[in-house]
Amino acid sequence: MDQEQLQLLFYALPMILVFAVYIAIYKKRQSSNIQVLKSNVKSGLTEPASLHPKINYSLCCGSGACISACPEGDVIGLINGKAELINPTKCIGHGACKAACPTGAITLVFGTEKRGLEIPEVSPEFETSVPGIYIAGELGGMGLIRNAVTQGSQAMDSLSKTLNNNISDMLDVVIIGAGPAGFAASLGAMDKRIKYKTLEQDTLGGTVAHFPRGKIVMTAPVTLPIIGKVKFTETTKETLIAFWKQVEKKTGVAINYQERMEDIQAIENGFLIKTSKNEYRTQKVLLTIGRRGTPRKLGVEGENKPKVVYSLIDPSQYEGQHVLVVGGGDSALEAATSIADESDTTVSLSYRSESFSRAKEKNRNKVIQYQEAGRLNVMMSSNVKKISNESVLIEYRDQLHELPNDGVIICAGGVLPTPFLKKIGIHVEAKYGTE
Repeated sequence: MDQEQLQLLFYALPMILVFAVYIAIYKKRQSSNIQVLKSNVKSGLTEPASLHPKINYSLCCGSGACISACPEGDVIGLINGKAELINPTKCIGHGACKAACPTGAITLVFGTEKRGLEIPEVSPEFETSVPGIYIAGELGGMGLIRNAVTQGSQAMDSLSKTLNNNISDMLDVVIIGAGPAGFAASLGAMDKRIKYKTLEQDTLGGTVAHFPRGKIVMTAPVTLPIIGKVKFTETTKETLIAFWKQVEKKTGVAINYQERMEDIQAIENGFLIKTSKNEYRTQKVLLTIGRRGTPRKLGVEGENKPKVVYSLIDPSQYEGQHVLVVGGGDSALEAATSIADESDTTVSLSYRSESFSRAKEKNRNKVIQYQEAGRLNVMMSSNVKKISNESVLIEYRDQLHELPNDGVIICAGGVLPTPFLKKIGIHVEAKYGTE
């Protein structure tokens, strides 16, 4: 080997070593991604809860930009040089992956081929099939608080551009709901100096106010009209609600609490809103009512007893009691583990399916941890048959089990306001993995 060849080898060897290390790391990561995907498929954890990425493999270049962009981590992984949704149930709809993709291979979709999701049809400006009625936030599929806040602001921007300034005897907009989207929209309306009225049947925060105590509800900054950028990270429900109350007091934004919207009727130049307390004539309507709707019931004997509730507000009220939590979503898992943290409690978690496919990975892992520690009795593929004053009857593993019981929390989701939306003419479409 002559000197020239030796020099070439000298310079090439480091590159060869670097390439070899890269290939080894790549293969190790791919093997790990395949194992994660196989494990989730085996466990039935394949259905994303809401908005999630759909990847066009013919366009994917395998850059990995989507993986780095995801704030949750380990949702997407590379397999055979293409991006793959390896942890579907961990995805909570940030949408950062789509923005980061250099080839436009990612679209954000609702539902899957197996599980449809009913979503009102809205335009890019958030207007429904009924001109003048807009939808923002959770009702439109945006469950993530940061996204709902952004949508509320954007929807107000859009509808404000179509107002008729020559109509003086009507409100410009009635905002229905004071959750994340409704609160942001109210601030936006105030900032734009338009005539608005915000109606909330419950309290500030809407669905968020009904989350369990201590629940982490925000993990990234968000921008509020008038206030500007709010730099929250790992924020609990209590911290967020307290902050919103401070903003409410500081800005003077007006919200009519304990006033329930009962009907929306089309009239000349706008709509007539009928509530539990009043009637309002308005040019535009912005629905930010969420998807909680009416709690879904089990339809079993004894469900009407006072000890049966459909959401958890304060776990401490169950201290020293025998408690049954029914459901398999995040609210059920969070309720069960938070009550199990109270002293002298006995907590059972009943779910009709074989896996918690609708819950986030963090909540699933916590349930497993509590179950292994003997702090939680998990009954998969089980059904509540009867609720008595001092016990509950549950069918589990082909046998009836009677458990002592002081309280039942049913977290089976809500009956969506789809019939009402259809009644007022809004088109609702079942999404099966489509935009």
